[in-house]
Amino acid sequence: MKFIKRMILSLICLVLLVLGATLIYMQHPKFGKEPDQKQLDLIKKSPNYRDGKFQNRHFTPLVTKGYSILSVTYDFIFKKFPRTRPTDSIPSIKNDLKKLAITENVLVWFGHSSYFIQLNGKRFLIDPVFSGNASPIPNSTKSFTGTDIYSAADLPEIDYLLISHDHYDHLDYKTIVQLKPKVKNVVCGLGVGAHFRHWKYENSKIIEKDWDEKVLIDDDITLHTATARHFSGRGITSNNTLWLSFILQTASFKIYLGGDSGYDSHFKELGEKFGGFDLAILENGQYNKAWHEIHLLPEEVLIATQDLKAKRLFPVHSAKFALAFHPWDEPLIQLSKINRDKYRVPLVTPMIGEIVYLDEPNQVFKAWWQDVKDLF
Repeated sequence: MKFIKRMILSLICLVLLVLGATLIYMQHPKFGKEPDQKQLDLIKKSPNYRDGKFQNRHFTPLVTKGYSILSVTYDFIFKKFPRTRPTDSIPSIKNDLKKLAITENVLVWFGHSSYFIQLNGKRFLIDPVFSGNASPIPNSTKSFTGTDIYSAADLPEIDYLLISHDHYDHLDYKTIVQLKPKVKNVVCGLGVGAHFRHWKYENSKIIEKDWDEKVLIDDDITLHTATARHFSGRGITSNNTLWLSFILQTASFKIYLGGDSGYDSHFKELGEKFGGFDLAILENGQYNKAWHEIHLLPEEVLIATQDLKAKRLFPVHSAKFALAFHPWDEPLIQLSKINRDKYRVPLVTPMIGEIVYLDEPNQVFKAWWQDVKDLF
């Protein structure tokens, strides 16, 4: 009996020790900061904030009916899935972004959902992650070999840093701190500004927006904020900050920046509202049928493209981090096949670092993922 009591006491001490260490570790600034009371009072005025948190327009479970959090967690911890990471290096191109003529309208992808847009003389940077890790736990979600050829030092001054939501694979503490001297303005969802203030960004640079609002960039560029079907959070609390999609609109060009989202009616609504888009940038990767309410499956990406009335599709959210169970190249293989067989939407599929010329709708891209070989 004394032995059993000692075992129970030792187990309790171990649990308390782990909890204590976790709480201490979570004081690191990378976890950000929850909105303070003054900010929370403003957040509560949002029509999208109810019952103590932000809500999607339609009911959105984290796990699809028929699955469970327990089974998904078990798969993440204990199951092994083939080819979730490439054994070969991902091909990439290193361009000098500081020497790009400001008159050129271009896009440069950095892998996953990070990319740079230069449009009508303004520079935009979206969801940059240059630290090589998409998790607050060191070395736990490492980037694929070959995908980290760009760093914050390679970026020119950024007029507008756009953050779709505060998950670690979209809002990276190390990158954001390194970029601080170069960023003139930050546009993010309600509540996300608390992270930036905690990281010593000037309050005057932070523009927090609800869905269906806009930022007038200049006489010829308007940035619109729109809904997405997702969730947020960097610590214990979830949905205390708002997730966004964006629309960049000029007199002659419209780009939809989708952020993370499951399929819903907002794609069709936005397609009708804006009269279609020249380019849609939509997530295609890190999906699973168990959580497809919050991430698009490959065919849903193409359906959303049709709903948006987009002339071209740039699929992102793949080829840098393994956050799901599918093979690393499956998103691009599946989407390309389905598109070829059924939809025939012109695809924008650059290598990391390759320059996409936004004024050249007929630019051709190589299926670069086909050249990445399994080495083992």
